[in-house]
Amino acid sequence: MINEAATDHPDLLHAYWRMDYVTAPKREGMVRGNPFVELPKREDRDALIIHRGTHCYLVLNRYPYNPGHLMVIPYREVPSLPDLTKDERGELMDLLILAEEVLTAAMRPDGFNIGFNLGRSAGAGIPQHLHGHIVPRWEGDTNFLPVIGKTRTLPQALEQTWERLRAVLAER
Repeated sequence: MINEAATDHPDLLHAYWRMDYVTAPKREGMVRGNPFVELPKREDRDALIIHRGTHCYLVLNRYPYNPGHLMVIPYREVPSLPDLTKDERGELMDLLILAEEVLTAAMRPDGFNIGFNLGRSAGAGIPQHLHGHIVPRWEGDTNFLPVIGKTRTLPQALEQTWERLRAVLAER
């Protein structure tokens, strides 16, 4: 039997994992606290960190645009690029390059979106702690769902993506 309530809302997609994001602790004046400071204190697999450098780390985005969506994040909380030290800037760029190489080897994307959202008005969810996004893209990865249903599909679980990227890093 078809659930009639479900057919009344064909645009409804259940994403139960998202409740962790919605209910995350909030800091005064912030939409959410700063997980970027807390993530490096956890085990790599639990935090989805695929690589730790001296000044920055690479982590899978827990709420990705596409499978393999990585972020490069300085350990130190700074809001903008000029606030980084020369060493932090250098390693940040090196890790952007490493991310592109690892994603290319592990996932064979057709291209990448790489960038920063600096400041709340530019879309930064955590404006006090800059971070760069590396999003792998494939021809045809934007299908009818985002256009018609305002919904994204992710064909691979975060844990599987983490394992795949870590395996490629281990071979380097």
